[in-house]
Amino acid sequence: MPQMTSQLELPFEGRGEAPSVERSAEAPTAPGEMEGSGTSGLMERVVSRPNMLAALRRVRKNKGSPGIDGLRVEDLPAWLKENWEGVREQLLAATYQPAPVRRQTIPKPGGGERELGIPTVLDRLIQHALLQVLQPIFDPAFSEHSYGFRPGRRAHDAVRRARRYVQEGRRWMVDVDLERFFDRVNWDILMGRLSKRIEEKRVLRLIRRYLEAGVMVNGVVIERHEGTPQGGPISPLLANVLLDEVDQELEKRGHAFVRYADDGNVYVRSRRAGERVMALLRRLYSGLRLQVNEAKSAVARVWDRKFLGFSFWVAPGKQIRIRVAKKALAAMKERVRRLTRRICGQSLGKIVQDLRAYLIGWKGYFRLADTPQVFRELNEWIRHRLRAIQLKQWKRGRTAFRELVARGLGPELAARVAANTRRWWKNAAMALHIALPNRLFDQMGLPRLGA
Repeated sequence: MPQMTSQLELPFEGRGEAPSVERSAEAPTAPGEMEGSGTSGLMERVVSRPNMLAALRRVRKNKGSPGIDGLRVEDLPAWLKENWEGVREQLLAATYQPAPVRRQTIPKPGGGERELGIPTVLDRLIQHALLQVLQPIFDPAFSEHSYGFRPGRRAHDAVRRARRYVQEGRRWMVDVDLERFFDRVNWDILMGRLSKRIEEKRVLRLIRRYLEAGVMVNGVVIERHEGTPQGGPISPLLANVLLDEVDQELEKRGHAFVRYADDGNVYVRSRRAGERVMALLRRLYSGLRLQVNEAKSAVARVWDRKFLGFSFWVAPGKQIRIRVAKKALAAMKERVRRLTRRICGQSLGKIVQDLRAYLIGWKGYFRLADTPQVFRELNEWIRHRLRAIQLKQWKRGRTAFRELVARGLGPELAARVAANTRRWWKNAAMALHIALPNRLFDQMGLPRLGA
């Protein structure tokens, strides 16, 4: 089967010779921003050649596992070459039926599991094409306080805005957790919000079919009556469309708040004000048929809550600083422990490479924290674990004494360490930094956290 190469031609115009992917530079940067205004003819814009090529690039970049049909990302162009004409006609005729999503569960950082719905590769392509056309229609009207899954906005922007509110004196947080938000989205309410901005029935019908597609579990399709599965490219936009109504009401009342997807907080100056806002939010979410998780929601001091993995603290001079939340720090340490288990039998080099893949992403996200001492302590702790692993592995092969002496440890100290090699953790702190210096781990590719 042909592989996905830049030379593979794709039939995205439905007739005639299709241009190759490498000649698609004329695709617009924001593929939804095409000629014409209003929302008529949206489906023609969805299936247009520039839009579909841009969607294909996004599918290729995101990769991901197959859906229920087993079709892989790398096989998609060859499949499209044979079948795109028919799919395009179905989309234009409003007869296309999406496939059920494949259920996949992943562990949540705080315990428990999160359910994802993995669409087929074809449906991911179509959803990306839809998203590229619909995002420019909806996004300009969204609240300035909304940051999740929006062009040019990131989680760090939301955390910085929250810090500014706290610096201004709003030291109480109204933290509302929605009970299984993506599983509880009411379709009728959502479609009503969408229809206010989208006139074209074909697009609305396609979105409704994606909501109704169902979930395949153990070979059986389970029907759904509410919710938008996490994992579909269009789901975050649908969440923003639904929750924007709450944002607009909070804005109208002059509240200081920040929302990232379904994770949002309102910042106030007193507990009494916070309780009033909490009552308001309960009413607003109830009107959307969403349920507040009372066990995880609270009006509390900002120091006692977290937001997107961060929390706040007061530095000298009463400046508000950002730190890694205790729960996020505990989750990170647990992940490192799993990657550095001393019974895994892997070489130190392989363990460092696995750690590197995780720590680079962690460092990139939590670089916003103003806690260099915490990062230094984490660096030391991680290296300590790696030294303990190497010490144990030396015991299995050549003696620890000979390895330690060869790496610069004095005979007397090397003998003391080698004589008690079963106490890996304690011995890893006994001048082992001489035999295994920090620069060794730098050379192996282990990233240092913080600046």
